[in-house]
Parts: sequence; C-alpha cells; structure tokens
Amino acid sequence: MPQWDAGLYLKFTTERTQPSIDLIQRIALADPHRIFDLGCGPGNSTEALRRRWPGALITGLDSSPQMIEAARQTYPSGAWEVADAARWSAPEPCDLVFANALMQWIPDHQRMCRRLMEQLAPGGALAVQLPAEGHYESPVHREIRNLSREPAWRDRLEAARAMFTHAPAGFYYDALQPLASRIDLWETTYYHVVAGPEALLDWYRGTGLRPFLEALANDEERRDFERKVLDRYTAAYPRQPGGRVLFPFQRLFFVAYR
Repeated sequence: MPQWDAGLYLKFTTERTQPSIDLIQRIALADPHRIFDLGCGPGNSTEALRRRWPGALITGLDSSPQMIEAARQTYPSGAWEVADAARWSAPEPCDLVFANALMQWIPDHQRMCRRLMEQLAPGGALAVQLPAEGHYESPVHREIRNLSREPAWRDRLEAARAMFTHAPAGFYYDALQPLASRIDLWETTYYHVVAGPEALLDWYRGTGLRPFLEALANDEERRDFERKVLDRYTAAYPRQPGGRVLFPFQRLFFVAYR
C-alpha cells in the first residue's frame, strides 16, 4: 500500500468527495445506528455520512496514520482509528459498511465482498464506490502503464502495474448475490474540469501515480518519470477553448443489503 499525503489528496477535495455524497444518497437505510467508513482518508466522506445520519455512531478507519491525523485535526469530534480494511472486523454487527475509493487498493474482491457482508446486521448495507473497469483504459492510467513498460522502468515497476484490483459490474453482482437480499449497481462518468495537464499530474500524484513513484530510486528519477507522464497527458488531454481540460472519470457503485 502506498504512503499517503493528506494535503496532496485534498487538493481536489470537491471532486473526490462528490462520488461519496452520490453513493450516500442512494443508500436506502432510514436510521442506521452503527456505521464504519473504511478507507476514510482525511475524513471528508465520514463527514458526509454524519450530515446524512447525525444520530448514528460513525467511525472512520484508514491504514494511513497521516490520513487519520488529518481527519482528527479537521473533525476533532469524530471517532477515528488506524486500521487495515483488508483485515478489519466490526466489534459487533453494524448497520452500514461504507467503502468509498478503497477497494481498488485491496486484492481478492470476492473474498472482501464476503468478509464485509459478514460484518452487517440483518437489514444492513455494504456501500462501495471504486473506479470502473473502463477507467483503467483511459489515458490517465494507460499512459502511466505504457511509460512504466519502457526498458528503463519495466522490471522495477512491475509490482506498481499490478497494484490495482478491478472487475466488471457483473463480477460484483455474482460475488454478492448469494449473500444479499437486494443489490443496486450503477456507473457514473464525472467530467471534471481541471486547469490543465499539470493539474491531472497533481491529481494522480495523490493516488494512482504514487506506487510508481515510490518504486523509483531517488527524487531525480521521480522527476524524470513525472516529466514524461506530463508530456503524455499533454498529448492525450487537449485543452478546451479557454485553456482548461475535461477529465472523464468513470466510477462504479454498488449497495448490497443483507
């Protein structure tokens, strides 16, 4: 798991938070009592959960101490824990397990879906958002992968290329169907308006580029890799009239009820 920089992550907090808000609004639970936000990051998704259900007991968990410290600083009244979602178990059955932009960092999604459903009380829900499978074929990911396969990087970046886990919507339906009374699945493409290719590079420094940069030997190599990524982004994402860039981001959502 890459190391996280909360400040870099929050540079695009509005764009990163909107999918969690959209997911929350689709959860058909009237009054959940106990909620866990897995991979809560700096707490923006957890705060959105609190706005929807102010009377619930909500705990935000993240494997990054830096992210949890940022959450504590911003939302000091919240409940926060450093925990690895891949190994986490609820202390007692809960009403909602919420996982926004987390699952792509964890292998074996069939096992994870089963484990997370097992944490729910009857009538509870598992709510997940992750990049859709098609997103990994978009230039923002494809150009990083293609660059990483060049001879200078190929062997050292093999693990980074294999970092993300993703599958089509049907996979998640099949994994959850034996465990759920009802499943809602949908996809949304967000067209983010960003300042330019440099902003895209900033965006991915905080997420998908991190495993590649961390596998390189020193800052000089990292700067060289970033320069080459920026050149590719500049070609792949032409500026609109006015100079800004449209960045399509395809996301998959599902809510499974026990």
